[in-house]
Amino acid sequence: MNTIINKIRNFGLASLALLTLGSCSDILDEQPRTDFDPNFFTQQGGVEGGLTALYAHLRDTYGQGYYYNNCETGTDEYTYGQGADANFKDADLSGAGSLTSQSSRSDVLWNNAFTYINTASGVIENGTAAGMAESLLSEARFFRAFDYFRLVQMFGGVPLDLGSGELKFNITPARVSKRNTVPEVYTKAIFPDLLIAIENLPESGRVTGGVTKTAARLVLAQAYLTYGWWLENPNDIPTYPECDRVDPDGHDAQWYFQAAYDTALEGIQNPGPFALQPTFYDVHLGSNDRNNEILLYADHTENSEEYNGGSLSYGSGGAPDNFASWMVAWSYDTMTALRGDDTSTSFTPVLRAATQDLGRPWVRMAPPQEVFKNTFKEKTIDSRYDGTFTTVFRSNWNLNGDFAGIQTAINPYNNLEIRLGEPVMTFLDEDDPNIQYVEDNPDTDVNELLNMVGGGWLPDRPDYVVGPSAISRRKFPILWKLGPYRTDNNGTVGQPNAGSTRPFNILKFSEFYFVAAEAAVKGAQTQPLYTARELINVIRGRAGVWRFSNAKNEVYEEDFSQEMKDATPQTITIDYILDELSREYFGEGHRWFDLVRTQTWAERAATYTIAGVNFDDHEAETFTRDIPKEYYLRPIPQSQLDAMEMTAEERDAFQNPGYRY
Repeated sequence: MNTIINKIRNFGLASLALLTLGSCSDILDEQPRTDFDPNFFTQQGGVEGGLTALYAHLRDTYGQGYYYNNCETGTDEYTYGQGADANFKDADLSGAGSLTSQSSRSDVLWNNAFTYINTASGVIENGTAAGMAESLLSEARFFRAFDYFRLVQMFGGVPLDLGSGELKFNITPARVSKRNTVPEVYTKAIFPDLLIAIENLPESGRVTGGVTKTAARLVLAQAYLTYGWWLENPNDIPTYPECDRVDPDGHDAQWYFQAAYDTALEGIQNPGPFALQPTFYDVHLGSNDRNNEILLYADHTENSEEYNGGSLSYGSGGAPDNFASWMVAWSYDTMTALRGDDTSTSFTPVLRAATQDLGRPWVRMAPPQEVFKNTFKEKTIDSRYDGTFTTVFRSNWNLNGDFAGIQTAINPYNNLEIRLGEPVMTFLDEDDPNIQYVEDNPDTDVNELLNMVGGGWLPDRPDYVVGPSAISRRKFPILWKLGPYRTDNNGTVGQPNAGSTRPFNILKFSEFYFVAAEAAVKGAQTQPLYTARELINVIRGRAGVWRFSNAKNEVYEEDFSQEMKDATPQTITIDYILDELSREYFGEGHRWFDLVRTQTWAERAATYTIAGVNFDDHEAETFTRDIPKEYYLRPIPQSQLDAMEMTAEERDAFQNPGYRY
C-alpha cells in the first residue's frame, strides 16, 4: 500500500519523539528524528521512541481542521459556512458539492493511521527482546487497537497485513493489498489488543496523559457497543468487504451489548484517578485543561514550538496544528461601532484575540438553527449551552494600544453607549419579534456608514442582537469549549492566528455513562442503580450545576440538578441518548461516528434550516441532504488506489461500493 509504505520505509515517524524513561520528568521528552532502519525497534531507545511517537501521532487527526470537518459537517451539528470550500460543501451532501474518493477528507485518517499501526507492531514485536515490560508494550497495543477501531468505523474492513503478515511489523515494501472483513478487524486486532492492555496497563498514567486501564476499558466498551450494532444491523446498512454478519467467536449482538455494558460499568466502578468534573464548565475551561475527566488527549503547549508541534505565532492550517476551532468561528472581528470620543469615526470594538471566547475565524462550518431551537432548547437550567458556545461578543478594544484612549463606543443604530467589556453583539436565547434588522428599516441614516455584520437592534439595548431564526452561514455562536487559551497574551490580543496550544480532548470519563446507557437500551441486563435512566441522570444532574456563566461573564452559582433529572423521560430511547450525546459532546468530532453507529444519520440529518452567506441574510432556508446507505462508509482515498500496482478491476474492488466510478 503505497501511501503506507512510503512512510514505513522510514519507519514512518517524521517527527518521532524519544521518551526518556529514566528521567524524573512526568512529561514526554521529545527529540525529533526523521528516519529509521529495521533494527531501530530492537533497541530500548527505539521502543521508547516508538511509544512516544504513538502519542505524538494523535495530533495528525485530532485538532486537524479538515479531519474535524469529516467528523462533523453533514451531521445534525454542522453544515458548511460562508467561507467553505469544496472540502466542506462536498461533505454536507445537500447539493452544494459531491463527496468522492478525491474530495472526502477521510484521507487524513487513512494516510496517517497505518504508519503508526506499523510503529505499534514494531514496538510489540521487538519490545520483549529489548527488555521492555509488558506494561509498556501494552501502550502500543492500545494505540494499535485504537487506530484500527477508528479505521473500521470509517471505512469498514481494512488491511491487517501491511506487507509482512497480519499484525506484523512491516519491513517489506508492497504495492498490493487486501482488505480484511469487519469481524476480522474486531476479533483479530481490536479486542485482543485491548484485553491485554487492560490487564497490563497501569491505573495511573506512566507519564502525564499516558494511557491507562481506564482508557483501554472505555475504547473496548465502545468497540463492543459498535460491533454489536454492526452485527444487529437494524436498518440494513451494507458493509464492505461483503461478508455474513456472523461473529467468528459465535457471539450475537446481544452478547456484545452486554459486554459493552459490563465493561463500561467496570470503568465507572474502578475509576482509578479519574472522575467527573464537578461542573460541565470545568471540563472545558482552558485553565483547567488536562483535568481528571480526560482519559486521552492530543497534547500541545505554548512553551515550546518543538514540543507544541507547530508555530506559536501563526498557524499553517495543517497538522500537527490544533486548528479545528478556526473552522467554526465567524468573522466577529468585522463588527464596527462609532468611537465614543469621536462619533464621526468608526472602529473595531471586538478585536481578534487569543482568548477562549474568540480565536481565529475561518467560517468554514456553521451550526444549523435546529441546534439552538431543538438540541439546546433548554438554556436556563442546562449549563451545557452556556458551556459550549460563545454567544456574547464583548468589547476588548483595550487590547490594541492604538485604541487605549477610547472609553466608550456607540451603537449607531440606537445611539446607546457600550463600555469596555460590555456586549457588542449577543445571540439571543429566543427570537424577539421586536428586533429590527437593517433591511427592516432601510431609511436608517447610518445604513451605509458602517460595515454592519447583520446584527439587529432593540430599543433598550446597546448591543447588536441576533435571534435563533436569523442564524446564518455567516454569523453564529462559536465554540467556546474549543477556543484557544494562553497565558502569554500580556494584555494584548496575543497570537490569535496561531494554532491552539491547548490539548484536544479525545476520550472522557463521562463517556462510560453513555456507553452503558446505550447498551442498556439495546437490551443489556443492568445492575441496581445503573439503569439507562440512572446513568443518563448522572450526566444530566452534573449539567444542572453552574458555577460561572459565560454569557453573563460572572460567577453564577446555581444548582438545577434535580430539575434536570426530573425532566429526564422515564423510558430512555436511542433518540434521547443521541440528543444527550449532542448536548454533552457538541462539536467535539463525535457526531458522525454516533449517527453511523446507531444507523440514524440519514434520519436525523436529513434536513436543516439556516440563513444565507451574506451578513444581511436573516431569512432561513430549508435544505435537504441525500445520504444513501452506501455513504455510511467513507471512501478509500483515491491517492491510495492510484498508488497500488493492481488491475483496474482490483482497485475497483478495493474501493467501497458507494464511491466507485
